[in-house]
Parts: sequence; C-alpha cells; structure tokens
Amino acid sequence: MDYQTIIDERRDGVALITLNRPERLNAWTYQMGAELADAVAAANADDNVVAIVVTGAGRGFCAGADIEAVFKAQADEKSGEGSQSAAGGSSRPNPRNWVGLVRESKPMVAAINGAAIGVGLTQVLPMDYLVASSAAKLSVRFVKMGLVPELASSHFLALRMGFGHASELMLSGRTLLAEEAQALGLIDRVVAPEALLDTAIAVARSMGENPQASLRMIKALLTANACETDLALVQKRELEALTQSYASPEHREAINAFLEKREPDFKAARRGA
Repeated sequence: MDYQTIIDERRDGVALITLNRPERLNAWTYQMGAELADAVAAANADDNVVAIVVTGAGRGFCAGADIEAVFKAQADEKSGEGSQSAAGGSSRPNPRNWVGLVRESKPMVAAINGAAIGVGLTQVLPMDYLVASSAAKLSVRFVKMGLVPELASSHFLALRMGFGHASELMLSGRTLLAEEAQALGLIDRVVAPEALLDTAIAVARSMGENPQASLRMIKALLTANACETDLALVQKRELEALTQSYASPEHREAINAFLEKREPDFKAARRGA
C-alpha cells in the first residue's frame, strides 16, 4: 500500500511505523488511522517481522486529532453542513477496531518522541510497552474540548495509573512531562531523545524473538484477566492456553534446543509446521 501519512519500514525483524505529518505534529486523521491499521496488519502477516514499534516524525509524536480534518468535520456533519455519502450516511470511513487489533498483534512498543495528546496518547495505551523521550509531553485533554476519552482509555489509564491518578488526569486535562508520567505509571521508561528508537526497538525485539504463538496467547490472557475478579475463570483461561501451547511446534523446538544445547529456531519450527 502506498502510504501518505505514515512510513513503514523494517529494521532487523522489527516493523518500524512512523507517523509522518511532521508539519502538523503528526495530528491524527481518518486516513492516518486507516493506514496505521493496515501497516500493523501487514506486519502481523509477515513472518519475518517479530515485533512492531510506532513513533513519530519530527518533534512531535501525535498532537491529537486534526482539529479541522476531524473535529470540525464531525461538528459540521452533526449540524447538517458536512458532506454525506450517497446512502445518506457519514462520509467518514468506518474505524477499525484499533484496540482489538493492538491486543491481538505481535508485541507492540510505542517510541513517544514528543507531544502525545488526546488520541495521540490513547492510541498507544493498549500497546505492550511505552518508551518516551525525556522531551515528551502527554495529556488526555478531551475534557478541554468538551469530550470524553476513547479507545478504551478510561480502562487502560486506570489499569496503568490507578483510579486516583487516572481520574485526576482525565478530569483536569492537564499535561504531564515524561518524568512525572513515568512516576505515575502512565509510561514505562524514559530515555534520552537520541536513545529512544534504539531502546524501543531493542525492547520490542526482546519480546518478539520468543515463540509467536505464546506471545499472542499471553497478550490475550492479559487482556481478559487483568481486571478479572473470578480467579477460577482466570485459571481456566490459562489452562486452556497452556494446553494449546504444549501442542505447538515452537514448544517442541524449545525442548529440542535445550536437550541439544543449541539456540532454538522458532521461525523454522513455525514454517515446518
């Protein structure tokens, strides 16, 4: 696919996806959302890719939704001034289930290089690890626009930060600097700007080089069990996944590699199956 708002490249088995509207601080548009989802799906289908890193071009990561391309267009449609499709519906594309895509994907790491505001932040909260530059600024300032957080961020923020910190951040709409964001649990690591991409790619690869079947199942277990209060159900899900794992070619390869005192080749095991 010929992308207009992102750059999709490969770095030693890691798909590096860069939001690429630097003149607008990579402000999100429906086109960007569609292209981003397409690139993630393509990386998931590529057996040479073990993990995914998402970052931004220029000095911003993603400054939120483009006010004119998204908010104004939506407001015009609500007032009857916007364009409508021939079928009478909105001309906006139907959004893909981004949260579901992220949670079902290969390991995903965000490399937050600058401002991550609104959807610029909420789109990365379901990812597996968030690395930020020390120059990053983060905010879920939806309340400032008379809106509410989306992309399951009211769930992921509380899960990452705890109820009190998540409430304060969403209800105030204030902006956090990287160090405070890490201290509150919003992000996982802060590094110098020049170390950001190398760090994020190394973290992504350290996860992605493990058996892909196990990685997907572990992500599914975290998604289902993180807030589950029924411990019997938690264990039932784990046992079902464990039973599948025992039958996987990657598990057999791990055993054979251990017995033969060599490094496992999980990619060959998957292809052989």
